[in-house]
Amino acid sequence: MDKNIVGSRWVYRVKKNSDGSVARHKARLVVQDFSQAHGLDFSETFSPVVRHTTVRLVLSIAAMNRWSLRQLDVKNVFLHGDLEEEVFMRQPQGFEDSKYPTHVCQLRKYLYGLKQAPKAWNAKFTGHLPAIGFTVSHSDPSLFVKHVGSDSVILLLYVDDIILTGSKDSLVEEVIDELSVVFEMKDMGRLTYVLGLQISYRDNGDIFVCQTKYARDFLAKAGRIHVDLVLPMSIVGALQYLTFTRPDLCYAVNTVCQYMTQPSDLHFQLVKRILRYIHGTLDHGLNFTSGSWHLHAYSDADWASDVNTRRSTTGFVVYLGNNPVSWQSKKQNSVSREVQLRLSTGH
Repeated sequence: MDKNIVGSRWVYRVKKNSDGSVARHKARLVVQDFSQAHGLDFSETFSPVVRHTTVRLVLSIAAMNRWSLRQLDVKNVFLHGDLEEEVFMRQPQGFEDSKYPTHVCQLRKYLYGLKQAPKAWNAKFTGHLPAIGFTVSHSDPSLFVKHVGSDSVILLLYVDDIILTGSKDSLVEEVIDELSVVFEMKDMGRLTYVLGLQISYRDNGDIFVCQTKYARDFLAKAGRIHVDLVLPMSIVGALQYLTFTRPDLCYAVNTVCQYMTQPSDLHFQLVKRILRYIHGTLDHGLNFTSGSWHLHAYSDADWASDVNTRRSTTGFVVYLGNNPVSWQSKKQNSVSREVQLRLSTGH
């Protein structure tokens, strides 16, 4: 048989709550994606990822309107996708058939690890949302909005995590019921922990978002691999994700990211300073509150701060009312030069 046979393995994971306590133990059969053959076992693999700005914007809208935030989790998310390719897999470890040890399994549903699984699930779920009244955002394919008269429901999708908020709790409940008819859902209740973000609610209706647990876990990992000896890209990547709720880290993190291909001792020291700063500010985060709906932005740039390239660094922050929703620190792509023109008159 001229077919590719993919492998599999069991992955065991301890799922923890935001406070570090054990939520549940998970065992999952995962396909070894490196054994897949392009054109036989998969073709396209793209799956949209929600933008950080969109998440902060939705949290800001919920806080400003005093809307409740709900979280849903899709059980066995990739099993909902429709398998289009013909995929054969070796018998899973511990479940081999002694009578037919050389036989293989033909998959009828997607499993975790298949390269095309996220794309197939996303297409399945987003294809159903218009049937229950949602329209997709033009700026972010993970954001969906449903209007019923003067009321609205907002849905954010990130793989198997779903965030819901809306002007009426009854309308949000109706959406949950409609989704549960087609997909096996787990209602997580009030949104408290998602994407490494810890969400807490003030008595005055404000929403506070931080990454304290993520930062603690990250610092513990950085301590185990001795940053003074080696600077793996995973540490820098984790620092970048920490800027999700920490605009105060943007400039410093952007600076060290520019030297990761050939870091020097100076760059090691800079990373260590950032880590010490994070250790002393673990509970820092964003506070989303009510206020005006005025959208305003601040922007500035230094002048040729890079002594090697003479390029400037630009920074900006965008506010919706009192809430910062977007920010960035980035070196400019081109060199800015001051040109003096001398005018002369001809005789």
